[in-house]
This record gives sequence, structure tokens and C-alpha cells, in this order.
Amino acid sequence: MSRRWTGLPAGVMDWAIAVGVATALLITGVSARPATGDLAPLGYALLAVGGLALVARRRAPVPVLAVTGLCAVGYQAAGFDVPAVAFLFAVYAAVRAGHRAVTIAASLAMLAALPLAALLSLHDTAEAFAQARGALELAWLIAAGAAGEALRQAERRADEAERTREETARRRADEERLHIARELHDSLVHQISIIKVQSEVAVHVARRRGEQVPEALLAIQQAAREATRELRATLEALRDDDTAPPRGLDDVAELVERAGSAGLSAALTIEGPQHDLPAAVDRTVYRIVQESLTNIARHAAATKATVRIEYGADAVTVRVDDDGAATPAVAPAPGVGLLGMGERVTALGGRLRAEPRTGGGFTVHAELPVERTP
Repeated sequence: MSRRWTGLPAGVMDWAIAVGVATALLITGVSARPATGDLAPLGYALLAVGGLALVARRRAPVPVLAVTGLCAVGYQAAGFDVPAVAFLFAVYAAVRAGHRAVTIAASLAMLAALPLAALLSLHDTAEAFAQARGALELAWLIAAGAAGEALRQAERRADEAERTREETARRRADEERLHIARELHDSLVHQISIIKVQSEVAVHVARRRGEQVPEALLAIQQAAREATRELRATLEALRDDDTAPPRGLDDVAELVERAGSAGLSAALTIEGPQHDLPAAVDRTVYRIVQESLTNIARHAAATKATVRIEYGADAVTVRVDDDGAATPAVAPAPGVGLLGMGERVTALGGRLRAEPRTGGGFTVHAELPVERTP
């Protein structure tokens, strides 16, 4: 059960307000004796019902608005000169619940009905209008409606703020999770792939020589295969197109050297006048080369790879070729690495082509625009 600022349950507060208003109406009715004594019991009953009806103003604001209005008209007709306090509470509750049009219509009807009800008991038009005006001032109606609308807007803004905070927290958590996943794919999978290739080469060489393959080496080979498979399956669902890692073009030579140590003949060529690149382009070049060499080591069955980086006037071009088994007739399905590579290049306004060559092997060609500072 919800609690108000007082710390009491909302239901208890509703009853307290309803009983308080009913009591105040009855006390006012007793102090202002009705003009017609025969209708006094009905008038007192209407005063009590009008106040107690407020207990349901949260659950049924429109019916409560109608009940309190009818009660006010009724006890005015019975000769009780008592302000329509319960109706004002109902106006506040109805507007707060969003029923503005209904509340306006009910208020206009009350302003018209109260003088007629007072006229039934007073038989004096001027006095009846004066009594009706004292029972329900237009300013009171406006104040009650304005208070309800103000609180409704405040609650709506609070709900929206809370919802926005929750959505922002979830989005940041998702972005961080995806960023970590991308870093895993770019770094951890690359390293495990190298371990896998080296262990498989060592096992192959040992068997060709007729030597017994150590159990530890076989365990490393199997563990590398399992780790690569599990990481790839996990990271298929965790792709990120956000910020990039700290390494850049200066680290490409290390990537090529590492690929050579894994048994792949790899060469690096850099052409054109070198100049500083934007950080995003610099990091993307590194990731393109890293992902390409990783794919060659894992899938291409290649013996040679060439990496060529060319500085142009308004673009930098990266091309990685291998002599693997890929052919146009048997094109490999793009994995998470190639998809992520394409996302990085597209985000920078560049173009990427990754496809088998006619003469055999695979080519990754990326062109990244560079804005030079005059």
C-alpha cells in the first residue's frame, strides 16, 4: 500500500480527510439552521454523504465529483447555507486524475444549479444568488482545479524523470557490456587464435617427424579450439559500434611480426608521406589489420599475407591480401569480426570491401577519409 508524506497509508489518509470534511460540513450545517425544518434530516444526511464520498476520490474521481455535486445541490435546496467544500475536494481529485473536460462541465453545471436550488428554499432570487455565490465561488473552483493540475504535472514529470534515469542506467550498462565484448573480440580472440595456430603447427610437425606428441601440447591445442569456439559463439550476440581501443597504426608492425611468428609469412608496406591521423581513423586501421590477420590465421589456410597501408591526400587506404583457399565460388560467410570492421569503417564515412579474389585468396580493402588541417 502506498504511503503519503505523513508516513500513513493512503487509505487511512483518505478516510481521515473524508471524515474531517463531513464533520466540518455537519458542524457548519448545525450552526446555520435550515429554513425549512422538515427537510433538516435530509439536509444533514446529504452533508454527511457528500463529505464521506471523498474516501473514494482516488479510485473513482468522476463518480465522487457527481455525488458531491448532487449532495451540495440537495442540501442547498433543503435550506442549508453551507459551502460546497466536498465538491472542491472532488474537483481537485478529478483534475489531478486527468479528467479536466468532465470537471469543467460539472463545475459549470454546479454554478448554474446552486442558485436554482437555493431559490427553492428561500423564494427570493437576490438572496438565493447571494447564498449560491457564497456556497461556491468561481475563484475557489479555479484554485482547486489549478492545484490538481499542478500536482498532476509534477507527478508526471517525476515519473518521466524516474523512467529516464532507469533507461539511462540500462543504456549505459548495455554500452559498457558491448564495449567490453568488442574489446574481447579484438584482443582476446586474436591472442587465442595465435595460440591455437601455433599449437596445431607444433602437433602437425611432431606427427610428420614420427615423434610422440606431448600430452600437454595436445591439451593446449584442444583448449585453444574450445576457447575460440566458445568466445566466438558468445560474442556473436555482443557486437558494438562504439568507441575504439587505445592501439593505433604505430602498433601494426607488431601485429605483422606476431603473425610471422605463428608460421604465416607476413609483410608490411607503408606508402605515401606519413602524417598524423585522427584518433578514430588511427585506431580503425589497427583493428582492420588485426581482424584480417586473425581471420587469415583461423580460416584461410594461407601461407602468405601482405599488409599495405597507403597515405593519400584526403584518405588512408588499408589492404590485406592472403593466398588462402577462398575463391569467388566458395565465399566465406561474414563473421562477427568482418561485421564489426564494416561498422567501424562506415561510422567514419569510409568504404570497405572484403571478398575472395578471382585468382584465389581473400582481400580486405578499406578506404578511410581523412580531414587534413590546412
